[in-house]
Amino acid sequence: MKFEIEKIKVNPQAKISLEDYDPNYTGTYNKKEAKKDLKKNTKELKEIQQMFYADNRYSLLIILQASDAAGKDGAIRHVMGGINPQGCRVHSFKAPSNNELEHDFMWRHYRAMPERGMIEIFNRSYYENVLVTKVHPEFLLNERIPGIDTPEKADDDFWKNRYRRIKAFEDHLHQSGTRILKFFLNISKEEQRLRFLERLNRPEKHWKFSPSDLKERRCWAEYRQAFEDMINQTGSDYAPWYVIPADNKWFSRIAIGKIICETMHSLDLRYPEARQADILDAARRELESES
Repeated sequence: MKFEIEKIKVNPQAKISLEDYDPNYTGTYNKKEAKKDLKKNTKELKEIQQMFYADNRYSLLIILQASDAAGKDGAIRHVMGGINPQGCRVHSFKAPSNNELEHDFMWRHYRAMPERGMIEIFNRSYYENVLVTKVHPEFLLNERIPGIDTPEKADDDFWKNRYRRIKAFEDHLHQSGTRILKFFLNISKEEQRLRFLERLNRPEKHWKFSPSDLKERRCWAEYRQAFEDMINQTGSDYAPWYVIPADNKWFSRIAIGKIICETMHSLDLRYPEARQADILDAARRELESES
């Protein structure tokens, strides 16, 4: 591996500062090497995903969180593009619907959890409920939570409780056979500015830009603090966070791909045992006799 995993994987027993993570880090990779390795990685992931699907004991939940324009969509497309679509799904969670607001904040996410043998990718996730709602606590009023009738009622104890509920949920998933990988794509403010400008200057990318992108960018400092709190409060050995340097898309893609492959290789995957030999022989004779 041509990058140090320790520079990316967060120790859940330590408190981190995002200022200590370089969004431009690329290890010893250059762009050409990374793209070459990504092709190999995609082939390897395709092969192990087949066994993962056939084994049918584990499921894999991949969570991508980031500021706008950090490259989540591209990472999904390039890293997972070679695997069997029967064994992989992507959920992009946007603002909750009226029906979803009639339930607790985890409800719509729980319904999308992967069954055994499946890989599920959350493009944004239940972590939005400690990100967007923390930066804009007025959104909490839409949830009609008892005791939270003004944004100010969402105090430190409220958020600590929400973090605890998320960790307990992930512990439950892990105990049930779901392996969880959580990636925070760490883009710099300057790189985000350049990517927004590219969207504005290229007509074919205008659809990717929304005026709300600038509104949220004005809250950059508040979001950085919310991301940092999220990582520090919800990291665990069974559901680790990875702070992925995202200023170079080619590096973030190879880093994510290698971590996914390593995780799947660490499982005791195996193909189901073959049926009894005499049953297989009888089936073979019957089919051969038809000719």
